[in-house]
Amino acid sequence: MTEYEYRVLTFGPATSRAEARQAVAEHAEYGRWELARTVAYVSGIRRMWLRRKVMRVQRTA
Repeated sequence: MTEYEYRVLTFGPATSRAEARQAVAEHAEYGRWELARTVAYVSGIRRMWLRRKVMRVQRTA
């Protein structure tokens, strides 16, 4: 069974789409996160859920 860890990024109404996209791209490139869900609220706030697989390491010795 695959386990994921999640990170929620919240952007205010003053944040442009380009700035939000750049932040998500940086997380994806350097932290191996992938975009799981995006919600845009009426107030102008945007929330983006990022996820990545949890890597379990087996002890060998």
